[in-house]
Amino acid sequence: MLASCLLLVLATLSGTLLTYLFERSAPMPARVAMGVCLGLALLAGAAYLLALAFGLGATSIALSVAILLLPFLLLLHSRYRKVITQSVEAGLESAASLLRTPDRRKIAYIVFYCALTVLLGMMFGRAVYHTPQGIFTGVRNNLGDLPFHMQAIESFDQRNIPPQDPTFAGVRFVYSFLVDFEAAMLVGRGADIITAMWLQGMFLALAMVGLMQYFTVLLTKSRLAGFIAPLLVLFSGGLGWTWIFNDLRNSDHGLIPLLAALPRDYTIVPETIFRWGNSLTTLFVPQRSILFGVPVALVIFCQWWLATGESGEEGTASSASSAKPRMIAAGVLAGLLPLIHAHSFLVVMGMGACLALIFRAQWKSWVWFFAVAIIIALPQLLWLSRATGKVNVQNYLGWQFGWDRGSANALWFWLVNTGLFIPVLLLALLWRDKEFALPRRLLWFYAPFLLCFIVPNVMKLAPWTWDNIKVLFYWYIASVPLVAVLLAHGLKQRSKWRWAAAGALAAMLLAGGLDVLRVLTDTTPHLEFDIAGIDAARAIREKAGPRAVVLHAPTYNSPVFLTGRQSLLGYPGWLFSRGLDYTQREKDVAQMYEGAPDAKALLKKYHVEYVLIGPIERATLHVNDPFWSRYRKVAGNGSYLLLRTGVSEERAGK
Repeated sequence: MLASCLLLVLATLSGTLLTYLFERSAPMPARVAMGVCLGLALLAGAAYLLALAFGLGATSIALSVAILLLPFLLLLHSRYRKVITQSVEAGLESAASLLRTPDRRKIAYIVFYCALTVLLGMMFGRAVYHTPQGIFTGVRNNLGDLPFHMQAIESFDQRNIPPQDPTFAGVRFVYSFLVDFEAAMLVGRGADIITAMWLQGMFLALAMVGLMQYFTVLLTKSRLAGFIAPLLVLFSGGLGWTWIFNDLRNSDHGLIPLLAALPRDYTIVPETIFRWGNSLTTLFVPQRSILFGVPVALVIFCQWWLATGESGEEGTASSASSAKPRMIAAGVLAGLLPLIHAHSFLVVMGMGACLALIFRAQWKSWVWFFAVAIIIALPQLLWLSRATGKVNVQNYLGWQFGWDRGSANALWFWLVNTGLFIPVLLLALLWRDKEFALPRRLLWFYAPFLLCFIVPNVMKLAPWTWDNIKVLFYWYIASVPLVAVLLAHGLKQRSKWRWAAAGALAAMLLAGGLDVLRVLTDTTPHLEFDIAGIDAARAIREKAGPRAVVLHAPTYNSPVFLTGRQSLLGYPGWLFSRGLDYTQREKDVAQMYEGAPDAKALLKKYHVEYVLIGPIERATLHVNDPFWSRYRKVAGNGSYLLLRTGVSEERAGK
């Protein structure tokens, strides 16, 4: 575990040093947050390329570490050494001055980040945890996603390179997998899979918080808005908090006991109008790729803002000479996004194209951005586009008005799901007086991000409509600074507007806060794998080779997903969301378990080497025991039975 921590720290230090190549004036906390994104992206990208040649082992890890050490050569250059030394000394002096003369603002800053660190640590600690009863998650929306990511991580640890889809054997892995590949690196350095996911989540989540604050301060020049913005992101939600009054009426124990055992989620509820969810419980914890993609995108947005700044404007000035390295750095990060988070890549490139048209005066800088991004991204895009599986592209696009609203009125749907956020956003955009008015440049910079709201509301961009949120969320991210600065303006007033702003802020945070509280109080632990399933997974790991194909029931929590072995057919929901046509294979799986006349031929066709028969298989499929009795039993613990088909021996004999 220590080696895994040191690897992440080294990546952060390496990325932080790289920021001095394009960013001279950022405060140290923001620079470190950028360093996390740069370092982890560099580590994942470089290690993956090396693993293609050497496998994910000691050689590729050692060479990756060597690459991470290269930025330290900047310390040998007198100009960079001077800038870096001055920056570090300024940071140390700021810390020392706080000890000598405590400053209210700096103390608030420390308390703010300490509180969020504890909260995020607890949140990611509930994402997946092990007890004597099995492996659990405390996040309901993580119930289906967690086994997928554990299977992907385990498959990389089993040398699944170049990656084949571990949940759909024989098909190229069409997924943004670098976040799981990097977690496998941490597992290879001594961390268990739960710790690896926790460490990665903490580094990326804290970087996202720091970058959201930095982005907001850059755009609005309001420190108070910078504190409000991360809260709006982490505790996003709508008007679902109003259900708490009904829950309180139905409770016999009062408010405090109710808060300690909340009976429901308040931001996303199946079969209701509530679909937006909370960013932590529905996005950052379950969908690990977006947790990597958002902070990387924020670094890019910050560099765009600075590079397009008017010359001579303090804090956002960007001469032609400083704009170029900023745009090159943004291009490098954008180019790495396809395998980090494909939706983030599409948003970044789309928003970049729009902003390039708006800020045409810096066209040379934009050329650098797009040239670098495309050169780096092209091989990844080719990989993703040349899937050997049957991807139904038509499932990704289609007209659908109002996102996931069902039959609800679109305006009412968005008011219920985002609460006061959109009304306050409109107020911020339209308000013009001597005390408050958003700068024209900020409005132009923000304008393209409205497309991230409009397009997903008129088109389906993924097989599962709800996945449009991966684009919609970038509208929210870009809107948060505007909402935060208006709320900050109201909070500074010595009038009724202060109370109105405080009430509006509380209303925006309450539903998300209740969902987060429900996770932290462990109100609803969800069992992913029981002890018998964990034992079955251990048997599979012992008996089956790293690339063995295993037949099991197509469910989200098969023990196979703890092994990294190739699943013939994983959970259909995962495959549907990636546009894979699994219908024929699903029928064939049923035929094989039934012992149909062509069952043996199907086992050979799919190169199935092992078959798992357990409680899930018996509950969801018709298992023909006489048919399977002719195959050799290699492991069994009572409820689970692992059989070997002999397909691998037949293929070897031929």
